[in-house]
Amino acid sequence: MYQKDGEKFFIVNAHVALWDARPENQRNIHGKQFIDCFYDYHANLSPASELWPYEEYLYQGGERFMKDIFTDGYVDHAIFQPARLGEFYKRGFGQTEEAFALTQANPGKLTYNHNFDPRNGEAGLDRLRADAERFNLQGVKLYTAEWHGDSRGWKLSDPWAYRYFEVCREVGIRNIHVHKGPTIRPLDRDAFDVADVDQAATDFNDLNFVVEHVGLPRLEDFCWIATQEPNVHGGLAVAMPFIHTRPRYFAQIIGELLYWIGEDRIQFSSDYALWTPRWLIEAFVDFQIPEDMTEYPPITLDQKRKILGLNAAKMYGIPVPEELRLPEADETETGPRGAENAVLATA
Repeated sequence: MYQKDGEKFFIVNAHVALWDARPENQRNIHGKQFIDCFYDYHANLSPASELWPYEEYLYQGGERFMKDIFTDGYVDHAIFQPARLGEFYKRGFGQTEEAFALTQANPGKLTYNHNFDPRNGEAGLDRLRADAERFNLQGVKLYTAEWHGDSRGWKLSDPWAYRYFEVCREVGIRNIHVHKGPTIRPLDRDAFDVADVDQAATDFNDLNFVVEHVGLPRLEDFCWIATQEPNVHGGLAVAMPFIHTRPRYFAQIIGELLYWIGEDRIQFSSDYALWTPRWLIEAFVDFQIPEDMTEYPPITLDQKRKILGLNAAKMYGIPVPEELRLPEADETETGPRGAENAVLATA
């Protein structure tokens, strides 16, 4: 829990990972390219006080993870969203066994999501069923730009993807987290396009589609889709650090999200280990829309509470202490959620 000036915030870090990008795990040059791109984001968007040496960035391990997230980071609960990237890393990028062991040791603090790739066909469907049982999965993290043999991406609207979503229904997986954000070298930009979210969300309206990185740099496309699909949510991973380097750009991002999809479908994330949560939480609680950006109303403390943790807690059934809860509120099915607030702000 984070406290500031007598105000309390329940924190859910909804997108974290334990990864291993050390040279001995890199399968080829692409493994180095991928982690180097991550480190460029870290180095260019972080305060100087938060920069890590490159060697530490390659692998953190569970002990440091727990310290950075919970001991130092104010977080009440965190959700693993691992990427496989088997074409680039011998044992995979996200460390399944280590992350799941931490989850088992800390069930009140951690939730483990896994991943699937529809290009694995029938065998992958059996694997998904087995993984759902073993990990007690509530969610999965999908990388539509991941390479697989000669394939350099897939779409949520592909026929095989639909087969996997049907199995998700069957085994009780309701939360589909999808990386739809900035290009990461050497992955292809177009494979991260958000357009396929629209069709999948329409056809599987009983599943939640959490678009990680809110589609950046395709924020407008994401907002137009999400405002018409009530089961589409936005994850702030990668968007958050712009609060430091480009605060007006961050104000635009959060202002547009609050206008189009509303405060109930936005989730905080530090995207650990790209960034640690402590400084992001402190900065967001203190952040306010600049007064001259009059098209956006001020962000309220209750909106910040929902974004920082209550929204993800609701999605995943994470217990929230009674003193930190907010009353349930209905939201419109379609159309801009924050239009009335925006009108009031400019009146």
